[in-house]
Amino acid sequence: MTIIRWHKRPLMDNRFERDFDTGFERSCGCVPATNILENEQAFDIQLAVPGMNKEDFKMEMEENILTVTFEKKEEEKPAGEYLRREFELDDFTRSFSIPKTADAENIRAKYDNGILHITVPKIDKARLSKQIKVS
Repeated sequence: MTIIRWHKRPLMDNRFERDFDTGFERSCGCVPATNILENEQAFDIQLAVPGMNKEDFKMEMEENILTVTFEKKEEEKPAGEYLRREFELDDFTRSFSIPKTADAENIRAKYDNGILHITVPKIDKARLSKQIKVS
């Protein structure tokens, strides 16, 4: 079995991505892989962010935009010198547009086994509609 190392995409692909915003901000040129699931009760956003602590994340909700930010802390210098370094924790910011059917007041987050789980509950359909009496 041969392992082939993946190389960066051609320059044109990167430029295409930068010119057309994909819905999230980039500060380091990389963002964590994300899954977004939906069921009847909630949306579940999962970010793959191994090697971090729950205290490392900052989450804010402004208007209908949920923003997750990680800022790298000053790291300790290794006892030796790197001969090869293929991974490093970089700063990132990722923003998600939250639909009006979401209950922004009750968003929850937990960090478990390298995955940041953000649960955005949906508003009960009964609360979305309102009967108006004519007087």
